[in-house]
Amino acid sequence: MNKTHFLLLLVPFFLTSCFKGEKQNESVSGKTNTISIIIDDQLWYGEVGDSIRNKFASPVLGLTQEEPLFTINQYPARLLEGFVTDSRSIIVVKKAATDKFEIIHNKALPHNTFRIYGKSVDDIICSIELNSPEIIRQIRNAEIQKIQEDNSKSLLNPAIIKNKFHIDLQIPTGYEYMLHKKNFIWLKKEIISGNTSLLVYQIPLHNFQKRKDIINSIVRMRDSVGRYIKGREPNTPMITSEAYAPYFLRVILDNKDAFETKGTWELKNDFMAGPFVNYAIVDKSYNRLLVIEGFCYSPSNQERDLMLELEAIIKSVKVDKR
Repeated sequence: MNKTHFLLLLVPFFLTSCFKGEKQNESVSGKTNTISIIIDDQLWYGEVGDSIRNKFASPVLGLTQEEPLFTINQYPARLLEGFVTDSRSIIVVKKAATDKFEIIHNKALPHNTFRIYGKSVDDIICSIELNSPEIIRQIRNAEIQKIQEDNSKSLLNPAIIKNKFHIDLQIPTGYEYMLHKKNFIWLKKEIISGNTSLLVYQIPLHNFQKRKDIINSIVRMRDSVGRYIKGREPNTPMITSEAYAPYFLRVILDNKDAFETKGTWELKNDFMAGPFVNYAIVDKSYNRLLVIEGFCYSPSNQERDLMLELEAIIKSVKVDKR
């Protein structure tokens, strides 16, 4: 078969696909943390492409192995704008008569399309620099929302956690209770290449407020409960790794002040290690610091996606009103 015949066979396929893309009403089920970039090769393999990769494929903070923020699939604009609908996030970049940045929310599919138009390469790069934080924020929020929607289809019985901590937390089935203490619970889920875990615990709020160094206080706090999570050998508690300084951020969670800490954990005197994300919520209604942490051990799997799944679970928390 010559090239002409081959291309003629492809034409009906592309036309049909484009038509379906416009009429499709089914939910997008693309891979987690994957985005489609609609951009011509000339821009993609130049400064514009470098700027996009620097922003959207930069290394994720707090992982034990380097992984990009998003997995990027690039498609030439002349072929596939309006065709690619298997991604929840689409970024269209191209030269145009006027500079423009817009966000289009499609609730029917659903997905978000971000359009970055510029009169020149410099204009496009400037727009990417200016708007990339908001694009990243919206993409991550959409990914977390999708994970929470999937989790809600089959949830662990909430009674134990609700009765102990007065919270609703959407934990998907597959997690098992590993340890119960008065103010501490450890849940764990086995996966093909390792496991993911959730910790829920609380301390009196006045104990935490006395401490001025918040970051070190959180590290000492998580190391103190780490004695409950041990390796197979004696004297192998879980501790915060000293090799990498944790990343710290003040956030709002369930309309309450909270502290987000990301870093790596390790087993003392052992070889196991992995990333963690810790949210310490200032809960004045119950006069406590409520801590929910997720961590994983997955040396041969993508830690990035596992940590986003844990973050989605944590961010589903709702504290009961008194």
